[in-house]
Amino acid sequence: MRLLEKMGYGGGGLGRNAQGIVAPIEVKLRPKNMGMGFNDYEESKNLPKVVDISQQIEEKAKPVSVKKQENLWKKHARTRDKERENIITPDELLAMKAEAEGPPLVLQKVVDMRGPQVRVLTNLENLNAEEKARESDVPMPELQHNIRLLVDLIELDIQKIDKDLTNQKESVVVLQLEKEMLQKKATQEKKQIDNMEEILKILDTVEEEHNSGRLTLEILAKFVTELQGRYDQEYKICNLSCIACSYALPLLIRVFQGWDPLQNPSYGVDVIILWKSLLQEDEQNEIFEDAAAPYSQLVNEVVFPAVRIAGINTWQARDPEPMLRFLELWEKLLPSSVLQSLLDMIVMPKLSEAVKSWDPLRETIPIHVWIHPWLPLLGQKLESLYQAIRVTLGNALQHWHPGDTSAYTILSPWKTVFDAASWEQLIVRSILPKLITVMQEFQVNPANQKLDQFYAVMAWASAVPIHHMVSLLEIHFFSKWHQVLYHWLCSSPNFEEVMQWYLGWKELIPSELLANERVRHLLNIGLDMMNRAVEGLEVVQPGVKENISFLRAREQRQFEAQIKAGLAQQQAAAADGVPEMSLKEVIEAYAQEHGLLFTPKPGRLHNHHQIYSFGSVSVVVDSLNQKVLAQVQGQWSLVSLEQLVQMQNIPGPRRR
Repeated sequence: MRLLEKMGYGGGGLGRNAQGIVAPIEVKLRPKNMGMGFNDYEESKNLPKVVDISQQIEEKAKPVSVKKQENLWKKHARTRDKERENIITPDELLAMKAEAEGPPLVLQKVVDMRGPQVRVLTNLENLNAEEKARESDVPMPELQHNIRLLVDLIELDIQKIDKDLTNQKESVVVLQLEKEMLQKKATQEKKQIDNMEEILKILDTVEEEHNSGRLTLEILAKFVTELQGRYDQEYKICNLSCIACSYALPLLIRVFQGWDPLQNPSYGVDVIILWKSLLQEDEQNEIFEDAAAPYSQLVNEVVFPAVRIAGINTWQARDPEPMLRFLELWEKLLPSSVLQSLLDMIVMPKLSEAVKSWDPLRETIPIHVWIHPWLPLLGQKLESLYQAIRVTLGNALQHWHPGDTSAYTILSPWKTVFDAASWEQLIVRSILPKLITVMQEFQVNPANQKLDQFYAVMAWASAVPIHHMVSLLEIHFFSKWHQVLYHWLCSSPNFEEVMQWYLGWKELIPSELLANERVRHLLNIGLDMMNRAVEGLEVVQPGVKENISFLRAREQRQFEAQIKAGLAQQQAAAADGVPEMSLKEVIEAYAQEHGLLFTPKPGRLHNHHQIYSFGSVSVVVDSLNQKVLAQVQGQWSLVSLEQLVQMQNIPGPRRR
């Protein structure tokens, strides 16, 4: 206060206009551990009151008479000038008072109907005056505060005790479960011990029966069935099937002693079925069975030796039925390892030996009769035999004639067995040349038609690849057929007969060939010729345009050949006597007669002999040995000049 008085404070409110507090801030001690605002605790009740500044302003607004002093330069004069500047007029004072009071208040009545009696209020400040008075009238606040603190502390202790109690209860439950689990485990172990003691008693009984020689398969099966039924879990864990197998093996060997599986394949099947169910614990493991499994060992020691002896000594590959009957009965009983050993060690060697000794010209039973039944069991393993079979068939078909239908009977079953490339190679090399020869000899004669040759060729329609068959018909059948039809139409025929002739030939062509677009086109050519003849139009001879271009090239070659022949004659006439023609010259002259080119291929040799091109066939002339070799399907073979001309018509890849 003294500091304020020195600074000019004279009492009243703080601030320029004395609008602040009058009394100093009261210092009041808050109870210990009490936060601010706890339980509506009031910090101070004796708040300073605001002094009404209007009276002070009015006092200051009173006129003050000040005498004018002449010495304005003095310090006191300057102070008085400052005081004179703070003087305000009455109008200014009224304006300031109006701004401080704000807009005029409008008094309204407020009806309070919350209590038992209705009250009419004009000021909302006193609306809750009674409630505030009751709240503020709290006896002994310090005691109540301490009681609240004690209550809070006790509540925390109660919560902690409750939490500890809950944890103890949970621990009791966990321990109880663990106790039950240990009791259950102890019970199971005791049961297992009891079961093992019972199993040992049964095994001791079996051992006694075995040592005394009274043990039979029926008794052993009874004991094993009892063990498997009563002690299934221990039977699997202790692998009792191995012990049962060790007792059953010598008994089964005595049972199957002297057994011939090919003569009596059903012998002992029931016994093996019984022991399979006893020794194989899980049927799902049959796919992944081990060769060392008890059942596999039993079959390998009991059944397999008898089958091996019978298969090697008595079974013949050309008679597959005995072995197939045995495998049909025993396939589901034989473990996969035993079955594969049987096929690899007995069946495959026998089949390989039989294929090597097979002669299709002498044997009456086709090879597919005793090879194809093994396809489901051997599958891809038979691939090693197919090459030998194809070579043997190719050699046997060298002197075959299409009139012999036995070739089709032997070959046709192999179409679905051989791969497509191997089948086509066999047909093109062994069958197709013979069919071409027959079709070249075939004559189309409407007056006296013989169809034996045509039937012989059409019988191979399903066996020969379709593109080779279509090419054969186009070159060697439809060319003749169109020419005969052309000459017939040019001689004023009976068109009804011509139509019947056309439909008859169409019925003779197999359905797989009629489905080919090229064959339908060749038939439509003849149909177009018939339509033109019926309509009275000129019938064009088929193949005229193609023949003209071919004849021009042929005449050119003949002309060149005549020139060469003339030069050769002139050289021969000039010499002393006529020299003998060499083999090369004979071949060249033969090629000229048939309109074929005979030229050397530069840089190409075979066994130090020059390779020539005889039309589309590669040939080698061995003048020393007077031989002509032709390359057919990558192999060199001895041929005649007539065969060289026939080979020009064989469709297929171009020969080099």
